[in-house]
Formats: sequence, structure tokens, C-alpha cells
Amino acid sequence: VVLQCGADSLTGDRLGCFNLTVKGHGDCVKYVKSFNVPLLVLGGGGYTINNVARCWAYETAVLVDQEDLASEIPENDFYHEYYAPEYNLHLKPSPTVQNNNTKEYLKKYKTQILEHLSQLQGAPSVQMQEIPSDSLLVDRILLKNDAEESS
Repeated sequence: VVLQCGADSLTGDRLGCFNLTVKGHGDCVKYVKSFNVPLLVLGGGGYTINNVARCWAYETAVLVDQEDLASEIPENDFYHEYYAPEYNLHLKPSPTVQNNNTKEYLKKYKTQILEHLSQLQGAPSVQMQEIPSDSLLVDRILLKNDAEESS
């Protein structure tokens, strides 16, 4: 599974219109990780770069089972002011962004999406295995017989 973790859904993103927290974003990663399948996690998106860094740091911690990070970003000589004024890893959702997703709305679309997915046919599976040498001989005999019959 390839999980693309665009951070433009974070609260405070300059272009995104969502209101997810870093923890909420990390919970999505944790959910996909819980399936215990091979997972390639990619960054992407996000137009408030200091929040993107927060998000990817936390998601990395989730992926390596170290999510109990201190929320306070430690002082350093290079980027400390970049995270002012809170100096925290975790963001607070904006109180001015209204959540228009009612439970009924979400349930309706979840049901509809699951119905569509249930109607998809899976790709045929082709197993890799060694071809027995005698089966090649049978194929040659059948081809030879077909050629003789058609001439």
C-alpha cells in the first residue's frame, strides 16, 4: 500500500480548507498501519511549511511506534523561531472553521462508496511457479498434431 500523506489538510494551511490536527493526521497513518501490510508512506502537499514539518515528524514517530513525543519543540540555534509563538508539535484546530460534515452525510457517502467497492471485480491473480518440463513436451505434441491435421 502506498499512503500519500499530503499535509494540506492540516489546520492553518494557506491553501487547504480542512481543519485536521497533526494528531488527527497521525491517527489516519496509524489506522492504515494497523492492517500490517507492506506500507510505503510518502509526504506531499502542505503550504504552511512549519506545519508540514510538524506533521511529517509526528507521522514518522507513529510509523516507528514512538508517538509519545513531547509536544514542546526543543530550543535550537537554527529553526526555533520558525515554530513561534507556541513551539509545540501539535496544532489546535481553528475555532472559526465550521465542520459541515454531519454524521448522516458521512454515513450516506460511506454506504455509497462501500457499495461501489463491493461491485468491483478484483484483478486476476497469477501465481508464479515453475513449469514442469513434461508439460512443455505435451504442448509440443499438441501443436505438432494440430499442424498435421490442418495440412
